[in-house]
Amino acid sequence: MSFNIKKKCKDNASRTGEVKTAHGTFKTPVFMPVGTQGTVKGLSPEELTDSGAEIILGNAYHLYLRPGIEIIRQAGGLHKFMGWDRPILSDSGGYQVFSLSDIRKIKEEGVEFKSHFDGSKHLFTPETVIDIQNGLGVDIAMCFDECIKYPCDREYASNSMNLSLRWAQRCREQFAKNNNNNQMLFGIVQGGMYGDLREESLNKTVEIGFDGYAVGGLSVGEPREIANKILSDLLPLMPEDKPRYLMGVGTPEEIWDYVEMGVDMFDCVIPTRNGRNGQLFTSRGKVNIMNARHRNDFNPLDPECDCYGCRNFSRAYLSHLFRSGELLALRLNSLHNIHFMIELILSIRRSIMNDSYESAKKEFFKKYRKGEPENDFT
Repeated sequence: MSFNIKKKCKDNASRTGEVKTAHGTFKTPVFMPVGTQGTVKGLSPEELTDSGAEIILGNAYHLYLRPGIEIIRQAGGLHKFMGWDRPILSDSGGYQVFSLSDIRKIKEEGVEFKSHFDGSKHLFTPETVIDIQNGLGVDIAMCFDECIKYPCDREYASNSMNLSLRWAQRCREQFAKNNNNNQMLFGIVQGGMYGDLREESLNKTVEIGFDGYAVGGLSVGEPREIANKILSDLLPLMPEDKPRYLMGVGTPEEIWDYVEMGVDMFDCVIPTRNGRNGQLFTSRGKVNIMNARHRNDFNPLDPECDCYGCRNFSRAYLSHLFRSGELLALRLNSLHNIHFMIELILSIRRSIMNDSYESAKKEFFKKYRKGEPENDFT
């Protein structure tokens, strides 16, 4: 288990590297497709591999509830259970503390959830969350934390940050007890939108000591300029020799900007979620396949894309499938968006290696922001 920096950009804080895990090496910067319940919605592991995905993300909370950790253990771990032989990172359930706030109670011991499946109660503690991720057999486990809403008053943000720090210490101790040398454990920096709390959280998380460091609690409704300020101040303070992971963030604009600031790892549901809603990323900007003008457009969705859909089908066919409610539409749209994001991150890596980051970014947005002949997203 290791992280090695291969090249640093001479003009900004971007860098390329490699993270070695028990299930292979992935290169950074990296975009991780989200497979919450042991599957990236609508896509097979083979399709993900063909798209160039090097690592995917699962969710400890959801997999604990269904199918259950014991079933996954019996299958030989999450990799064998889902037929994926490359690295997996597991979200600890901290985001569900935020998103399922109406069915959970937070206390010092942990978080009591009421299952959104059957109403049964389950207590998630730092110790049980580490054990769950150990049972999943993932390559990178995350600490259990509280992800707070925006806006949030300073007193709550401070109390929450300190609770997450106490949980991080307990996670670290439980991880050591499990003595699983096949996993890495990442700490998570919290503190809401308060820069001094973020810095305090980072310093104390680094004192505990982890294999990598994530920034959590962004992309929860805050204006983009606030997130930019938090990250521009925080990232230069993060350990240079450890992977830096920005949780739940990943539009093309964000990836370019935050790689430039020094982020190594991203995950986001936007590619598959937007794809299922007919919203697609292309080299010429965003496309809504439901727009009437696509009904008789027999060109590929993106002539610069070599995904299965763009190689074989027209916009007219994709529009027909989506309007007809065909499942293939959801699969092709999701596959295209995942392919687009992975190709984007590959082009960013190449630009860092070639010392051409600024010119590559400018060229990308020259076409991307020019957009389609009509405004697809209003």
